[in-house]
Amino acid sequence: MTGAGAVPPFLAVGEAVRTRVTSLPALGNTGMSSARSHWIIVALATAVLSTGCASLPPGMDGQKTASTALAHPEATTLGKRIATREKEHPGLSGFKLVIDGAESFALHLEIAEQAERTLDVQYFLLQQDNTGKLLLRSLLQAADRGVHVRLLLDDAEAFDKGSAIRPLAAHPNIEIRIFNPFVVRRELSLLRWAEFAVGSRRLNYRMHNKLFIGDNAVAITGGRNVGDPYFQASTELELGDFDLAVVGPMVRSLSRSFDLYWNDRLAIPVSSLASGAPSLAELEACRMDLAANQEKMAGTDYVRSLPKRDVVARVVSGQPLVWARAELSYDPPDKAEVQRAAQPWRLLWERVAPALEGAQREVILITPYLVPGEREMALIRRLRERGVRVRILTNSLASTDMPIVQTGYMNYRLPLLDAGCELYEVRPLLGKPETGHGLIKSGSSGQFGLHAKVIVIDRGRAFIGSMNFDQRSLDINTEIGIIIESPQIAKDIASRFEAIAQPANSYKLERQATGGAPIQWITEVDGRTVRFDSDPDVDAGKRTLIRIFSLLPLETML
Repeated sequence: MTGAGAVPPFLAVGEAVRTRVTSLPALGNTGMSSARSHWIIVALATAVLSTGCASLPPGMDGQKTASTALAHPEATTLGKRIATREKEHPGLSGFKLVIDGAESFALHLEIAEQAERTLDVQYFLLQQDNTGKLLLRSLLQAADRGVHVRLLLDDAEAFDKGSAIRPLAAHPNIEIRIFNPFVVRRELSLLRWAEFAVGSRRLNYRMHNKLFIGDNAVAITGGRNVGDPYFQASTELELGDFDLAVVGPMVRSLSRSFDLYWNDRLAIPVSSLASGAPSLAELEACRMDLAANQEKMAGTDYVRSLPKRDVVARVVSGQPLVWARAELSYDPPDKAEVQRAAQPWRLLWERVAPALEGAQREVILITPYLVPGEREMALIRRLRERGVRVRILTNSLASTDMPIVQTGYMNYRLPLLDAGCELYEVRPLLGKPETGHGLIKSGSSGQFGLHAKVIVIDRGRAFIGSMNFDQRSLDINTEIGIIIESPQIAKDIASRFEAIAQPANSYKLERQATGGAPIQWITEVDGRTVRFDSDPDVDAGKRTLIRIFSLLPLETML
C-alpha cells in the first residue's frame, strides 16, 4: 500500500502496521514535559491495554443499528435501466473490465452522482489526497440529495483530528463505521504502537475488501484502493490495477457481502471511538475543505478529461458489457475465528484453489506481493507436473511499494524457477508504456508499480479481486473476489500481462545452472538485451538489508 499511510521500508511487519504511520513520532508530540514522563504513560497504557487484547474492549461497538442494502433497486433510475438489460441475459451478470485508473475514478464519481437512494462503500484504504477528497465530496453531495451513504473503512487511515472523513459522520444521511479499530487514536500515535504490541492478535487482522455500490444496481470491485496512485492522478507513482464494473444478480451478492461486514461486531461506528461523534461545525469545516479541493482540481487536465468518459451511461446501455456466469467469493468478517475453528471451506482461498487446480493448459498469475507458502508451492508443482504452463508477474525490488514483502518473496524465486514457472518482475520505469492497454498515462514520468491481483485459467476463466498471492491475504486479512467464466475478459487480462511482461517493461528471471549468480534478470534497454546478476535498479545497501531481513521468520506475516 502507498501514500499517506505508508511506513518506511523494513520497519514494519504486517499490513496493519506498515500502513499505519510515516515514522515513529517525536517524543514531544504528546505534549509531555520530558522523555521520561512520555515513557511512563506508554508503560501505563500498555498495562491497561494488555487486558482483553484479543478482542474489542467492552462497549466499544456502542449503539449500532443493523441495516441492509436497498431492497428494490428497480425503483431507481439506475435500477430500471439495468433491469431491462438483465432480462435480456437471464441467469447472467454483466461485467466491464476497467484497466485504466482514470476511467475507474470517473466511474466512481458518476455512480455517486447518479445514485438516488443508497451508496455502500467499503475500502481498506481511502487516502485523503486530491482524488480521495473529490470522491468524499461526491459522497457528501449525494447525502445532501437524500442518498443514504454507508461508509465502511479499515483503520488504515487517519479518521481523527484533521481528517476529511470523520466529520462526514455528522451528516444525517452518512454513517461511517471503522472495521476492527485501534482504541488509541492518532493524537497519541506512540501509544498506538504500544496497543499493537500487546493486542497484535486482534489488530494484525485487517479488512482488505474493496466495494463501491450505487442503489444496489451497479457496483465496482477489484484491487484498487482510493487515492491518486490508483487513479492515474499522481505524477510520482502509478499503481497498475484492475477493477470490475458489475451489473445484474452479482450486484445483489456483493451487497449481501457488504451487509455482512457492516453489521458485524467488528464494524464500529465513528461515534463510539475515543475521538467521539463529530460536530456540525466540523462537518461545515470539512465541507469547505472539500469544496476548496474541488475548485483547485477543476481546472486540471485530469479532471477536465473525466466528464467525457460517461462510463455509467455506456455500462447501463449494455454496450461494453460482457454477460457471463460468475461466482462471488469472500472471507467472512470473522476470518480469524474461522481459522481457529478449522473451517477452511468458509474462506475465499478455498474457492480459488480448486479453480487453479482444474487448469489444463495455462495459468497466468498477476500479483504485487508474491509469498506462496508450502501449500501454494505444492499446488504450483502439481500444475507443472501435469504440463500446465505457469506464468507469473510481480513487482521487482525496485518497483514495489512494500520492500518488506520482498524478504519473503526472494526465498521463492529459485523454487518457482526450478518448478518450471516463467517469472517476470515489473520495472519501475517502463520502457514502452504506451501499449494500448492502459499501462500508464501519456506524459507521466513517475514510477510504475504493480497492484493488480488477478488469475487467468486456460484463457477462459478469470479471478479478479483484492487477494494478493501472499500469506497475509490468504490467511490473515479478509478479501473478496469474483471468478468469471469469460474468454473475453480472460483474453483482455492476458493482453495486459503480455504488454507489461515484454522485455522493455519487465525483467525476466532465468535460472543459471552453472557458475556465477543462480538467477539472472534479463531486460531490454534502448533495444539492447541487458542482464543483471542481482536485483536491478537498487543500491547494494538495500539489497543487503533485504537479504538480512529475509533470514527472519516473517513469512506468515507478509
